[in-house]
Amino acid sequence: MSAGIAPWLLAAPVALPLGAGLLMTLLVRGRSLLTLVAGTGVLIAVLLLLDVPVGTRLELAVGGWPAPLGIRWHLDLLAIVFLTSTAVIALAVALFAALHLSRSEPAIARHFWAPLLFVWAALNALFLSADVFNLYVTLELLTLAAVMLVTLENNQPAFDGAMRYLLVALAGSTLYLLGVALFYHATGTLDLVLAAGAVPPAALALMTVGLMAKGALFPLHAWLPPAHAAAPAPGSALLSALVVKAAFYILLRLWLESAPNHDAGRILLGLCGTGAVIWGSLLALTQARLKLVLAYSTVAQLGYLLLVFPLAQGAWTGTAFAGGVWLAVSHGLAKAAMFLAAGLVMYTLGHDRIAELRGLARHAPLTLFTFGIAGVTLMGLPPSGGFVAKWLLLTAAFGSGQWPWALVLMGGGLLAAVYTFRIIGAGFGEGPIERKPPRAPQWIALALAGLALLAGVAAELPLLQLQEAAP
Repeated sequence: MSAGIAPWLLAAPVALPLGAGLLMTLLVRGRSLLTLVAGTGVLIAVLLLLDVPVGTRLELAVGGWPAPLGIRWHLDLLAIVFLTSTAVIALAVALFAALHLSRSEPAIARHFWAPLLFVWAALNALFLSADVFNLYVTLELLTLAAVMLVTLENNQPAFDGAMRYLLVALAGSTLYLLGVALFYHATGTLDLVLAAGAVPPAALALMTVGLMAKGALFPLHAWLPPAHAAAPAPGSALLSALVVKAAFYILLRLWLESAPNHDAGRILLGLCGTGAVIWGSLLALTQARLKLVLAYSTVAQLGYLLLVFPLAQGAWTGTAFAGGVWLAVSHGLAKAAMFLAAGLVMYTLGHDRIAELRGLARHAPLTLFTFGIAGVTLMGLPPSGGFVAKWLLLTAAFGSGQWPWALVLMGGGLLAAVYTFRIIGAGFGEGPIERKPPRAPQWIALALAGLALLAGVAAELPLLQLQEAAP
């Protein structure tokens, strides 16, 4: 560990939510503890962000056993960016659940606190892990906690969606674990850094396909829409904004740090991303329910992230890497805002049928405004974080002579505009409502959408640092 960073500070992002989650399983009322833990988690993430110099990698041998025998945690700028964005979104979701879910659906809220914290702890452990087997363990913990979120509605669609998610995730885990076995057999280590440049293609392929299944990356995305649609709104926000990004994070580490010289595989990942953008956007345009539109939109937006891999080569590696990471962060903020707003729509109208959203503009203007502000990021319009991220990816595409990927980026933005304006336009006009939405939860959702905009306005310094820290 470097000077000024205590080992407990590196362990706190995992220990704090994990310990609080175990305590929450015993508590019927835990809103105050949840918000306290969430706020403390944001503070810890900010402390790490401020204390870790750019370009450095802090390491912690868990239990005192160094690699390759022991488990090694590492902290660099990429991990800090994901730790910080996860903490901010988790805090917003916790506040939303404490202020709204506990009043509108108290039976669900009582069982929501522990899975939220377990998801957060598993994600933080994943971001800190530096060996492929420990990444497998954190992925399994994340999957189990995420499945719990899907089942909270306690109805048949929720159980069906959770079972589909679980079966696909288990298949993905099997493939990933087979890849880990080949990884160890070929390199003699499970450490990503120690194995750099020596990962065999078969191990890379198995691990990649397994991660694509667990992360709902096209064409292994079919479990995502029913699972996200069945979960309560705060659960859907966590799933779309955070859970599916875990696979992308590992793919970044695996392809850019440990196996940087597989050009054909990178192009194949880019083609999968292209399919996701087109297919996910077209399906989003045809859905009758709001949450299904947002779920298929997530499939499409994840496709952009896969374009990083063919673009992050040569002199343009830093540009594409920074754009992909910033797009993941911006999408997480915007999509969490949209799913929280979708929960408020269901509370206000009693349903989420797009054809019958009339009355939102009058009775819940902040909620409808949230969709508009978050949609700016999904469309990639200035001054949002989505615009800055896609601009970097476009720059890398044209600069490296790979202009077809630029067409995907621009075409996907137009499709996102169509399904976003479809939602907003449906909210105007007179229509019946069941109840007025509470004011504070609306502001929380709008704040997340605003942060997605701010991610574009205040992007210069972090993007320069990300480009400098690119593998």
